[in-house]
Amino acid sequence: MGGKKKVHPKTRTAAFKASEPSEIVEAPHSFVIHRGLACPYITDLTLDFRRIMEPFTASNLREKRMNRIKDFVSLSSFFHVSHMGIFNKASTQLSFKVIRLPRGPSLTFKVHQFTLARDVISLSKKQMIDNDHFKHAPLVIMNNFSGDGKHLKLMATTFQNMFPSINLAQVNIGTIRRCVLFSYNPETKLVEMRHYSVQVVPVGLKRAVQKIVKGTVPNLGKCNEVVDFVTKDGYASESEAEDDEQSHVVLAQTLKSKGNLEDNKSSIKLHEIGPRLTMQLIKIEEGLLTGEVLYHDHVVKTEDEKETLRKLVEKKRKQKEQRKKQQAENRARNLKLKKDEKWAAKRAAEGRTDSDPEDDAEYYKEEVGEEPDEELFKMEAKSSRKRPSLGGGMKYKNKRAKLDTKDTKEKPDRKDKYDRKDKFDRKDKKEKFDPKNRRAKFDPKNKRAKFDHKKSRKSK
Repeated sequence: MGGKKKVHPKTRTAAFKASEPSEIVEAPHSFVIHRGLACPYITDLTLDFRRIMEPFTASNLREKRMNRIKDFVSLSSFFHVSHMGIFNKASTQLSFKVIRLPRGPSLTFKVHQFTLARDVISLSKKQMIDNDHFKHAPLVIMNNFSGDGKHLKLMATTFQNMFPSINLAQVNIGTIRRCVLFSYNPETKLVEMRHYSVQVVPVGLKRAVQKIVKGTVPNLGKCNEVVDFVTKDGYASESEAEDDEQSHVVLAQTLKSKGNLEDNKSSIKLHEIGPRLTMQLIKIEEGLLTGEVLYHDHVVKTEDEKETLRKLVEKKRKQKEQRKKQQAENRARNLKLKKDEKWAAKRAAEGRTDSDPEDDAEYYKEEVGEEPDEELFKMEAKSSRKRPSLGGGMKYKNKRAKLDTKDTKEKPDRKDKYDRKDKFDRKDKKEKFDPKNRRAKFDPKNKRAKFDHKKSRKSK
Protein backbone atom coordinates (compact mmCIF):
# COMPACT_ATOMS: atom_id res chain seq x y z
CA MET A 1 0.00 0.00 0.00
CA GLY A 2 1.34 3.40 -0.94
CA GLY A 3 1.83 6.13 1.65
CA LYS A 4 0.38 9.61 1.64
CA LYS A 5 1.43 11.91 -1.14
CA LYS A 6 3.93 14.53 -0.02
CA VAL A 7 2.92 18.15 -0.43
CA HIS A 8 5.46 20.78 -1.45
CA PRO A 9 6.18 23.34 1.33
CA LYS A 10 5.21 26.27 -0.90
CA THR A 11 1.89 24.64 -1.77
CA ARG A 12 1.22 23.91 1.89
CA THR A 13 2.02 27.51 2.89
CA ALA A 14 -0.24 28.92 0.16
CA ALA A 15 -3.09 26.65 1.28
CA PHE A 16 -2.58 27.72 4.90
CA LYS A 17 -2.74 31.41 3.97
CA ALA A 18 -5.84 30.85 1.84
CA SER A 19 -7.61 29.12 4.74
CA GLU A 20 -7.24 32.18 7.01
CA PRO A 21 -10.20 34.57 7.10
CA SER A 22 -9.77 38.04 5.61
CA GLU A 23 -10.33 39.74 8.98
CA ILE A 24 -7.26 38.08 10.46
CA VAL A 25 -5.10 38.61 7.38
CA GLU A 26 -5.95 42.32 7.08
CA ALA A 27 -5.60 43.04 10.83
CA PRO A 28 -2.26 44.59 11.93
CA HIS A 29 -0.03 42.06 13.68
CA SER A 30 2.97 42.89 15.84
CA PHE A 31 6.21 41.60 17.34
CA VAL A 32 7.31 42.96 20.75
CA ILE A 33 10.90 42.21 21.79
CA HIS A 34 13.57 43.64 24.09
CA ARG A 35 17.24 44.32 23.38
CA GLY A 36 20.24 45.67 25.23
CA LEU A 37 21.22 44.95 28.83
CA ALA A 38 19.52 42.17 30.73
CA CYS A 39 16.91 43.33 33.24
CA PRO A 40 14.00 41.31 34.71
CA TYR A 41 11.74 44.38 34.86
CA ILE A 42 12.23 45.06 31.14
CA THR A 43 11.32 41.45 30.38
CA ASP A 44 8.11 41.78 32.41
CA LEU A 45 7.31 45.10 30.71
CA THR A 46 7.71 43.40 27.31
CA LEU A 47 5.28 40.65 28.32
CA ASP A 48 2.77 43.24 29.62
CA PHE A 49 2.94 45.18 26.34
CA ARG A 50 2.32 41.94 24.42
CA ARG A 51 -0.74 41.52 26.61
CA ILE A 52 -2.01 44.90 25.40
CA MET A 53 -1.49 43.96 21.74
CA GLU A 54 -3.40 40.68 21.98
CA PRO A 55 -4.81 38.78 20.16
CA PHE A 56 -2.88 39.89 17.03
CA THR A 57 0.61 39.49 18.45
CA ALA A 58 3.15 36.75 19.20
CA SER A 59 2.46 36.29 22.92
CA ASN A 60 4.91 33.38 23.34
CA LEU A 61 7.63 34.72 21.07
CA ARG A 62 11.01 33.32 22.11
CA GLU A 63 14.03 35.49 21.44
CA LYS A 64 17.72 34.88 21.98
CA ARG A 65 20.79 37.05 22.07
CA MET A 66 21.97 35.63 18.76
CA ASN A 67 18.77 36.84 17.02
CA ARG A 68 19.00 40.10 15.09
CA ILE A 69 16.27 42.51 14.05
CA LYS A 70 16.63 41.40 10.42
CA ASP A 71 15.71 37.87 11.51
CA PHE A 72 12.33 39.10 12.74
CA VAL A 73 11.88 41.28 9.66
CA SER A 74 12.43 38.28 7.39
CA LEU A 75 9.55 36.42 9.12
CA SER A 76 7.19 39.40 9.18
CA SER A 77 5.67 38.82 5.73
CA PHE A 78 4.66 35.22 6.47
CA PHE A 79 2.91 36.11 9.75
CA HIS A 80 1.34 39.35 8.40
CA VAL A 81 3.35 41.41 10.90
CA SER A 82 3.00 45.14 10.26
CA HIS A 83 4.59 46.67 13.39
CA MET A 84 7.45 45.86 15.72
CA GLY A 85 7.97 47.23 19.23
CA ILE A 86 11.49 47.15 20.70
CA PHE A 87 12.40 47.95 24.32
CA ASN A 88 16.10 48.76 24.38
CA LYS A 89 17.84 48.94 27.77
CA ALA A 90 21.02 51.02 27.84
CA SER A 91 23.22 51.90 30.79
CA THR A 92 21.67 55.38 31.15
CA GLN A 93 18.10 55.14 29.84
CA LEU A 94 15.34 52.95 28.45
CA SER A 95 14.03 53.56 24.93
CA PHE A 96 10.97 52.24 23.11
CA LYS A 97 11.00 51.98 19.32
CA VAL A 98 8.00 51.46 17.06
CA ILE A 99 8.85 50.29 13.53
CA ARG A 100 6.49 50.06 10.58
CA LEU A 101 7.39 46.97 8.57
CA PRO A 102 8.83 46.39 6.09
CA ARG A 103 10.05 49.84 4.94
CA GLY A 104 9.59 52.16 7.93
CA PRO A 105 9.33 54.77 9.34
CA SER A 106 10.89 54.17 12.76
CA LEU A 107 9.84 56.15 15.85
CA THR A 108 12.13 56.31 18.89
CA PHE A 109 10.70 57.20 22.31
CA LYS A 110 12.50 57.83 25.58
CA VAL A 111 10.74 56.08 28.47
CA HIS A 112 10.68 58.36 31.53
CA GLN A 113 8.52 56.17 33.78
CA PHE A 114 6.79 52.80 33.62
CA THR A 115 4.69 50.67 35.97
CA LEU A 116 4.14 46.96 35.53
CA ALA A 117 0.66 45.47 35.29
CA ARG A 118 1.01 43.46 38.51
CA ASP A 119 1.77 46.63 40.48
CA VAL A 120 -1.22 48.48 39.01
CA ILE A 121 -3.62 45.63 39.78
CA SER A 122 -2.31 45.21 43.33
CA LEU A 123 -3.02 48.90 44.10
CA SER A 124 -6.60 48.90 42.79
CA LYS A 125 -9.42 48.25 45.26
CA LYS A 126 -11.60 46.38 42.77
CA GLN A 127 -9.76 44.15 40.35
CA MET A 128 -11.69 43.70 37.11
CA ILE A 129 -9.63 41.44 34.86
CA ASP A 130 -10.60 38.34 32.92
CA ASN A 131 -8.92 36.26 30.23
CA ASP A 132 -11.99 36.72 28.03
CA HIS A 133 -11.14 40.43 27.82
CA PHE A 134 -8.05 39.62 25.73
CA LYS A 135 -9.85 37.61 23.06
CA HIS A 136 -10.63 40.81 21.14
CA ALA A 137 -8.52 43.83 20.24
CA PRO A 138 -8.80 46.94 22.46
CA LEU A 139 -10.38 50.25 21.55
CA VAL A 140 -7.83 53.03 20.88
CA ILE A 141 -8.51 56.50 22.31
CA MET A 142 -6.33 59.43 21.17
CA ASN A 143 -6.31 62.58 23.29
CA ASN A 144 -4.86 66.00 22.42
CA PHE A 145 -2.88 65.03 19.29
CA SER A 146 -4.27 67.93 17.26
CA GLY A 147 -1.29 70.28 17.63
CA ASP A 148 0.96 71.79 14.97
CA GLY A 149 3.71 69.66 13.51
CA LYS A 150 3.88 66.71 11.17
CA HIS A 151 5.52 64.58 13.83
CA LEU A 152 2.32 64.67 15.93
CA LYS A 153 0.18 63.48 13.03
CA LEU A 154 2.66 60.74 12.20
CA MET A 155 2.83 59.64 15.84
CA ALA A 156 -0.97 59.55 16.17
CA THR A 157 -1.32 57.62 12.89
CA THR A 158 1.29 55.08 14.02
CA PHE A 159 -0.50 54.43 17.31
CA GLN A 160 -3.84 54.01 15.56
CA ASN A 161 -2.49 51.67 12.89
CA MET A 162 -0.99 49.36 15.52
CA PHE A 163 -4.54 48.18 16.35
CA PRO A 164 -7.31 47.00 14.00
CA SER A 165 -9.86 49.57 12.86
CA ILE A 166 -13.52 49.43 13.92
CA ASN A 167 -16.50 49.63 11.61
CA LEU A 168 -19.19 51.47 13.59
CA ALA A 169 -22.00 50.08 11.43
CA GLN A 170 -21.06 46.42 12.02
CA VAL A 171 -19.23 46.41 15.35
CA ASN A 172 -20.50 44.23 18.17
CA ILE A 173 -20.49 46.27 21.39
CA GLY A 174 -20.03 43.13 23.46
CA THR A 175 -16.53 42.59 21.99
CA ILE A 176 -15.23 45.94 23.30
CA ARG A 177 -13.89 44.84 26.68
CA ARG A 178 -10.67 46.88 26.81
CA CYS A 179 -9.38 50.30 25.76
CA VAL A 180 -5.94 51.88 25.39
CA LEU A 181 -5.56 55.62 26.03
CA PHE A 182 -2.77 57.74 24.47
CA SER A 183 -2.73 61.27 25.87
CA TYR A 184 -0.28 63.95 24.69
CA ASN A 185 0.81 66.93 26.80
CA PRO A 186 2.04 69.78 24.52
CA GLU A 187 3.82 71.60 27.38
CA THR A 188 5.96 68.71 28.56
CA LYS A 189 5.88 66.83 25.20
CA LEU A 190 5.11 63.62 27.06
CA VAL A 191 2.81 60.81 25.95
CA GLU A 192 0.86 58.99 28.66
CA MET A 193 -0.30 55.46 27.88
CA ARG A 194 -2.94 53.73 30.02
CA HIS A 195 -4.72 50.38 29.70
CA TYR A 196 -8.26 49.89 31.06
CA SER A 197 -10.87 47.18 31.35
CA VAL A 198 -14.39 48.23 30.32
CA GLN A 199 -17.43 47.35 32.44
CA VAL A 200 -21.07 48.18 31.54
CA VAL A 201 -23.48 48.52 34.48
CA PRO A 202 -27.22 49.25 34.25
CA VAL A 203 -28.31 52.66 35.64
CA GLY A 204 -31.15 53.32 38.09
CA LEU A 205 -30.81 50.15 40.12
CA LYS A 206 -29.78 49.87 43.73
CA ARG A 207 -26.83 47.79 44.72
CA ALA A 208 -29.02 45.01 46.10
CA VAL A 209 -31.11 44.85 42.93
CA GLN A 210 -27.95 44.82 40.81
CA LYS A 211 -26.76 41.75 42.72
CA ILE A 212 -30.05 39.97 42.08
CA VAL A 213 -30.05 40.95 38.38
CA LYS A 214 -26.46 39.78 37.87
CA GLY A 215 -27.30 36.42 39.39
CA THR A 216 -25.07 36.64 42.45
CA VAL A 217 -26.48 35.03 45.59
CA PRO A 218 -26.90 37.71 48.32
CA ASN A 219 -26.44 37.15 52.06
CA LEU A 220 -30.00 37.13 53.54
CA GLY A 221 -28.98 36.02 57.03
CA LYS A 222 -30.09 39.29 58.65
CA CYS A 223 -33.30 39.64 56.61
CA ASN A 224 -36.66 37.97 57.11
CA GLU A 225 -37.77 38.51 53.51
CA VAL A 226 -36.27 39.60 50.20
CA VAL A 227 -38.15 42.91 50.56
CA ASP A 228 -36.11 43.75 53.63
CA PHE A 229 -32.93 43.14 51.64
CA VAL A 230 -34.04 45.45 48.80
CA THR A 231 -35.55 48.28 50.89
CA LYS A 232 -32.89 48.35 53.59
CA ASP A 233 -31.01 51.67 53.57
CA GLY A 234 -27.66 50.04 54.23
CA TYR A 235 -27.82 48.20 50.91
CA ALA A 236 -28.36 51.31 48.86
CA SER A 237 -25.92 51.88 46.02
CA GLU A 238 -22.84 53.76 47.18
CA SER A 239 -21.69 54.43 43.63
CA GLU A 240 -24.83 56.22 42.51
CA ALA A 241 -23.80 59.45 44.24
CA GLU A 242 -20.31 59.30 42.69
CA ASP A 243 -21.52 58.18 39.27
CA ASP A 244 -21.04 60.81 36.55
CA GLU A 245 -23.88 61.46 34.15
CA GLN A 246 -21.40 61.79 31.27
CA SER A 247 -20.70 58.08 31.59
CA HIS A 248 -24.36 57.22 30.94
CA VAL A 249 -25.12 55.93 27.46
CA VAL A 250 -28.11 54.44 25.70
CA LEU A 251 -27.22 50.98 24.46
CA ALA A 252 -27.83 50.22 20.79
CA GLN A 253 -27.53 46.48 21.39
CA THR A 254 -28.35 44.02 24.14
CA LEU A 255 -25.21 42.80 25.91
CA LYS A 256 -24.56 39.41 27.40
CA SER A 257 -24.12 40.90 30.86
CA LYS A 258 -27.48 40.81 32.67
CA GLY A 259 -29.44 44.05 33.01
CA ASN A 260 -27.91 45.78 29.93
CA LEU A 261 -30.82 45.83 27.51
CA GLU A 262 -31.25 47.59 24.19
CA ASP A 263 -32.50 51.23 24.35
CA ASN A 264 -31.87 51.32 28.12
CA LYS A 265 -29.42 53.51 30.00
CA SER A 266 -26.20 51.99 31.25
CA SER A 267 -23.07 53.37 32.86
CA ILE A 268 -19.57 52.67 31.54
CA LYS A 269 -16.88 52.12 34.16
CA LEU A 270 -13.15 51.76 33.55
CA HIS A 271 -10.79 49.71 35.71
CA GLU A 272 -7.07 50.14 35.09
CA ILE A 273 -5.24 46.86 34.50
CA GLY A 274 -1.83 48.26 33.42
CA PRO A 275 0.87 48.68 32.40
CA ARG A 276 1.60 52.41 32.45
CA LEU A 277 4.08 54.19 30.18
CA THR A 278 5.28 57.78 30.18
CA MET A 279 7.43 58.48 27.14
CA GLN A 280 8.70 61.26 24.90
CA LEU A 281 9.23 61.26 21.13
CA ILE A 282 12.91 61.77 20.36
CA LYS A 283 13.50 60.85 16.73
CA ILE A 284 11.75 59.74 13.54
CA GLU A 285 13.74 57.92 10.85
CA GLU A 286 12.71 57.15 7.31
CA GLY A 287 13.80 53.50 7.01
CA LEU A 288 14.32 50.63 9.43
CA LEU A 289 16.50 52.43 12.01
CA THR A 290 19.07 53.37 9.34
CA GLY A 291 17.41 55.95 7.07
CA GLU A 292 17.29 59.72 6.95
CA VAL A 293 16.28 61.52 10.16
CA LEU A 294 12.95 63.25 9.52
CA TYR A 295 12.51 64.70 13.02
CA HIS A 296 14.70 65.12 16.09
CA ASP A 297 13.65 66.70 19.35
CA HIS A 298 17.10 67.78 20.57
CA VAL A 299 19.01 68.52 17.36
CA VAL A 300 17.78 71.04 14.77
CA LYS A 301 19.70 71.23 11.47
CA THR A 302 19.63 73.60 8.52
CA GLU A 303 18.77 72.64 4.96
CA ASP A 304 22.45 72.56 3.94
CA GLU A 305 23.28 70.17 6.77
CA LYS A 306 20.31 67.99 5.85
CA GLU A 307 21.48 67.88 2.23
CA THR A 308 24.97 66.92 3.37
CA LEU A 309 23.53 64.10 5.47
CA ARG A 310 21.43 62.89 2.53
CA LYS A 311 24.54 62.71 0.35
CA LEU A 312 26.40 60.88 3.12
CA VAL A 313 23.57 58.35 3.49
CA GLU A 314 23.44 57.84 -0.28
CA LYS A 315 27.21 57.37 -0.37
CA LYS A 316 27.05 54.77 2.40
CA ARG A 317 24.25 52.98 0.56
CA LYS A 318 26.29 52.79 -2.65
CA GLN A 319 29.35 51.59 -0.75
CA LYS A 320 27.27 48.89 0.88
CA GLU A 321 25.97 47.72 -2.48
CA GLN A 322 29.50 47.73 -3.90
CA ARG A 323 30.77 45.69 -0.94
CA LYS A 324 28.00 43.16 -1.43
CA LYS A 325 28.86 42.88 -5.11
CA GLN A 326 32.57 42.47 -4.34
CA GLN A 327 31.81 39.83 -1.71
CA ALA A 328 29.71 37.88 -4.20
CA GLU A 329 32.56 37.97 -6.74
CA ASN A 330 35.13 36.90 -4.12
CA ARG A 331 32.88 34.08 -3.00
CA ALA A 332 32.49 32.82 -6.56
CA ARG A 333 36.24 33.06 -7.17
CA ASN A 334 37.07 31.18 -3.97
CA LEU A 335 34.63 28.43 -4.86
CA LYS A 336 36.26 28.11 -8.28
CA LEU A 337 39.76 27.96 -6.76
CA LYS A 338 38.68 25.27 -4.32
CA LYS A 339 37.18 23.30 -7.15
CA ASP A 340 40.38 23.60 -9.23
CA GLU A 341 42.56 22.58 -6.27
CA LYS A 342 40.37 19.58 -5.62
CA TRP A 343 40.57 18.55 -9.27
CA ALA A 344 44.37 19.01 -9.34
CA ALA A 345 44.76 16.88 -6.20
CA LYS A 346 42.63 14.19 -7.76
CA ARG A 347 44.74 14.20 -10.93
CA ALA A 348 47.94 14.03 -8.88
CA ALA A 349 46.60 11.06 -6.92
CA GLU A 350 45.87 9.26 -10.21
CA GLY A 351 49.43 9.98 -11.43
CA ARG A 352 48.39 12.37 -14.15
CA THR A 353 50.13 15.66 -14.90
CA ASP A 354 48.99 18.75 -16.72
CA SER A 355 52.34 19.55 -18.31
CA ASP A 356 52.22 20.69 -21.91
CA PRO A 357 54.37 18.61 -24.35
CA GLU A 358 55.27 21.70 -26.40
CA ASP A 359 56.71 23.43 -23.33
CA ASP A 360 58.69 20.30 -22.48
CA ALA A 361 60.10 20.17 -26.01
CA GLU A 362 61.22 23.81 -25.85
CA TYR A 363 62.80 23.25 -22.44
CA TYR A 364 64.68 20.21 -23.81
CA LYS A 365 65.89 22.25 -26.79
CA GLU A 366 67.18 25.08 -24.59
CA GLU A 367 68.99 22.79 -22.15
CA VAL A 368 70.43 20.20 -24.54
CA GLY A 369 70.78 22.33 -27.66
CA GLU A 370 69.31 19.70 -29.99
CA GLU A 371 65.90 18.99 -31.36
CA PRO A 372 64.17 16.21 -29.41
CA ASP A 373 62.92 13.09 -31.12
CA GLU A 374 59.40 13.10 -32.40
CA GLU A 375 58.27 10.28 -30.15
CA LEU A 376 59.87 11.74 -26.99
CA PHE A 377 57.20 14.38 -26.32
CA LYS A 378 54.42 12.91 -28.38
CA MET A 379 50.93 14.24 -27.62
CA GLU A 380 48.89 11.62 -25.87
CA ALA A 381 45.19 11.49 -26.30
CA LYS A 382 43.32 12.65 -23.23
CA SER A 383 41.83 9.83 -21.28
CA SER A 384 38.08 9.75 -21.19
CA ARG A 385 35.84 8.29 -18.52
CA LYS A 386 33.43 7.11 -21.19
CA ARG A 387 33.32 3.48 -22.17
CA PRO A 388 35.09 2.85 -25.50
CA SER A 389 32.76 2.12 -28.36
CA LEU A 390 32.50 -1.49 -29.43
CA GLY A 391 32.84 -2.84 -32.92
CA GLY A 392 29.96 -3.39 -35.23
CA GLY A 393 29.74 -7.07 -34.44
CA MET A 394 29.76 -6.54 -30.65
CA LYS A 395 27.07 -3.87 -30.40
CA TYR A 396 24.02 -6.10 -30.40
CA LYS A 397 25.50 -9.47 -29.33
CA ASN A 398 26.13 -10.25 -25.70
CA LYS A 399 29.30 -12.25 -26.28
CA ARG A 400 32.65 -12.28 -24.60
CA ALA A 401 35.84 -11.76 -26.53
CA LYS A 402 37.76 -14.98 -27.18
CA LEU A 403 41.09 -15.36 -25.44
CA ASP A 404 44.23 -16.63 -27.11
CA THR A 405 44.83 -20.33 -26.37
CA LYS A 406 48.55 -19.79 -26.20
CA ASP A 407 48.18 -17.27 -23.39
CA THR A 408 45.87 -19.57 -21.44
CA LYS A 409 48.32 -22.48 -21.54
CA GLU A 410 51.08 -20.47 -19.97
CA LYS A 411 50.84 -20.71 -16.21
CA PRO A 412 52.03 -17.91 -14.03
CA ASP A 413 55.28 -18.35 -12.19
CA ARG A 414 54.62 -18.95 -8.52
CA LYS A 415 58.18 -18.70 -7.31
CA ASP A 416 57.66 -15.14 -6.21
CA LYS A 417 54.81 -16.22 -4.03
CA TYR A 418 57.03 -18.49 -1.93
CA ASP A 419 60.08 -16.24 -2.05
CA ARG A 420 58.35 -13.49 -0.08
CA LYS A 421 59.07 -13.48 3.62
CA ASP A 422 55.65 -12.05 4.45
CA LYS A 423 53.95 -15.28 3.33
CA PHE A 424 54.29 -18.57 5.16
CA ASP A 425 57.22 -20.86 4.28
CA ARG A 426 56.97 -24.46 3.10
CA LYS A 427 58.89 -25.69 6.13
CA ASP A 428 56.43 -23.99 8.43
CA LYS A 429 53.67 -25.61 6.47
CA LYS A 430 55.09 -29.09 7.07
CA GLU A 431 55.60 -28.42 10.75
CA LYS A 432 52.07 -27.24 11.02
CA PHE A 433 50.64 -30.61 9.97
CA ASP A 434 53.19 -32.79 11.82
CA PRO A 435 51.30 -35.40 13.95
CA LYS A 436 54.10 -35.45 16.54
CA ASN A 437 53.53 -31.78 17.24
CA ARG A 438 51.38 -31.25 20.35
CA ARG A 439 49.37 -28.44 18.71
CA ALA A 440 48.75 -30.25 15.44
CA LYS A 441 45.33 -29.89 13.95
CA PHE A 442 43.19 -32.73 12.71
CA ASP A 443 43.53 -33.40 8.97
CA PRO A 444 40.32 -34.92 7.56
CA LYS A 445 42.22 -36.55 4.61
CA ASN A 446 44.88 -38.22 6.72
CA LYS A 447 42.90 -39.85 9.56
CA ARG A 448 45.91 -41.88 10.79
CA ALA A 449 47.81 -38.71 11.55
CA LYS A 450 45.63 -38.12 14.55
CA PHE A 451 47.59 -37.20 17.66
CA ASP A 452 48.03 -39.99 20.24
CA HIS A 453 48.56 -38.86 23.83
CA LYS A 454 49.83 -42.25 25.11
CA LYS A 455 52.69 -42.48 22.61
CA SER A 456 53.74 -38.94 23.36
CA ARG A 457 54.00 -39.78 27.07
CA LYS A 458 56.14 -42.95 26.41
CA SER A 459 58.47 -41.03 24.19
CA LYS A 460 59.13 -38.62 27.00
